[in-house]
Amino acid sequence: MTAELLIGPLLRRVVGTRATIWVETSAPAQVQVRAGQAGGESHTFTAFGHHYALVVVEGLAPGSTTPYEVFLDGSVVWPEPDSQYPVSVIRTRDRDDAAQPVRLVFGSCRETTQHVTARKLPPDAMDAYARRLMLTDEPLPDLLMLLGDQVYADLPSPAVKRFLRRRRKHGHEGPAHEVINYEEYTQLYLESWRDPEMRWLYASVPSVMIFDDHEIIDDWNSSAAWRNDIRQQPWWTERIASGLASYWVYQHLGNMDPDELAADPVYQKVLAAEDATEVLHEFAIDVDANGGYQWSYSLDVGRTRLIVLDNRCSRVLEPENRAMLPPAEWQWFTDQVHGDYDHLVVGSSLPWLLPPGIHHLEAWNERIATSPRPRVSAFAERVRRAFDLEHWAAFHRSFDALAALFARIGESGAAPPSDRVGAGPAYPPPASISVLSGDVHHSYVARALFGTRVAAPVHQLTCSPVHNQVPSFMRPMLQVGWWRGPATVARALARTARVAAPTVRWRKIAGPYFGNALGTLDHDGRSAQVTIEGTTTDGALRTVAAVDLAG
Repeated sequence: MTAELLIGPLLRRVVGTRATIWVETSAPAQVQVRAGQAGGESHTFTAFGHHYALVVVEGLAPGSTTPYEVFLDGSVVWPEPDSQYPVSVIRTRDRDDAAQPVRLVFGSCRETTQHVTARKLPPDAMDAYARRLMLTDEPLPDLLMLLGDQVYADLPSPAVKRFLRRRRKHGHEGPAHEVINYEEYTQLYLESWRDPEMRWLYASVPSVMIFDDHEIIDDWNSSAAWRNDIRQQPWWTERIASGLASYWVYQHLGNMDPDELAADPVYQKVLAAEDATEVLHEFAIDVDANGGYQWSYSLDVGRTRLIVLDNRCSRVLEPENRAMLPPAEWQWFTDQVHGDYDHLVVGSSLPWLLPPGIHHLEAWNERIATSPRPRVSAFAERVRRAFDLEHWAAFHRSFDALAALFARIGESGAAPPSDRVGAGPAYPPPASISVLSGDVHHSYVARALFGTRVAAPVHQLTCSPVHNQVPSFMRPMLQVGWWRGPATVARALARTARVAAPTVRWRKIAGPYFGNALGTLDHDGRSAQVTIEGTTTDGALRTVAAVDLAG
């Protein structure tokens, strides 16, 4: 059987003179990528009846922009014949790129391509951005940061629902209109990533990703009670195993740079297996049950350090010890902030700083959910799930720990505490600290207020959705959450449950904006600016917020 290119190519990481290219093919094949004098090849691996490859391209010239081709068993499959789209390129930074500007584009919550959704949503912001890049001389960004809900397992499109009905003619255990197994997950990616504009964008701009709840199911790991309830469902084991295995293949695999790939034990097992289905299935089951695999990652682009955190899979959910990350992974995170850079960016699918009124409501709910009175705790759990009260505010120890970490970095620089053995050199405070987030289906910029001792400005940059919408009845609540009066009332409610005041204050400086949007974070020397662009009715992009972050 002659192999065809099903999905891709996706340009994932560009590190120095190397790059990684991800593809899915219709049959086993030798995949080769040529970019001028540079190149690389790999044979596909097989899992769940599908075939994938991640090719490491080596020998790229520093400071170059090089068109590339993809071959399957010696036949060119990309670019496609008679394509009307610009040629895909791999762009490397100069060998000494400290003076080069850095541009990160970010967003989250893309419900599916606008061509197949049943809902009347505003135009897709990523589609609009791709078309603008194609038609203008705007430079390609250094990185596309996708912050969760790249696919919706629990809210598939009409086309995927028809696929599910055909597969389940003879009955099926589980939700009728949600994906359950790996084969059904592949349809989500096939539909979304083969959209022509998206395919070109992913082939032309390096990307990194992190999941949020809808890659698995709404409210994923919101509480220990939620986990206990979902595990009673007979279809859940297949759902979580397929969701995590497909996420590892389609999204996480490309987050790793070539050296990390060589050191990743799961990847090495996958490559060694004739069929990696059982490897990935057992891996996913074990990760859900026992943890131990780190989805968070860190990378540098020029003088910008990006640390992307897993806000979902590895949560500690014991009511008295709730935490966004387990202790070992939190230690890894604090170690990553040590270093010599100008700007720190933390990718967090869930906003750290919410509207204050909502923050206090979530903190109150977390506290009363631990009540020894069963009726009170059950009521709190129902409220938590109904209103998605499970952001950083509902993990108050992690919220305060992140505030303390930012205060230390902003005050004394990116050095470890003085009591750490081998603390290493001290560095000056970064010029900016930014938390990039999505999830909440509206966009805003907020600044954390630590006092004059913290030199580095700290901002929450929330940009969501790329292609979705917040229900109209929720918009007033999200706006009112920023008002002083309602926030004071919510704080008084939290005080009745003996919730301590947050260790940091914050204020909104742009937004909220409720349309589909993409954010652009620009770093140039010690300057930093964020621009949020929303879609217009004719599918273009317009600036809805532009904020200087380093002033």
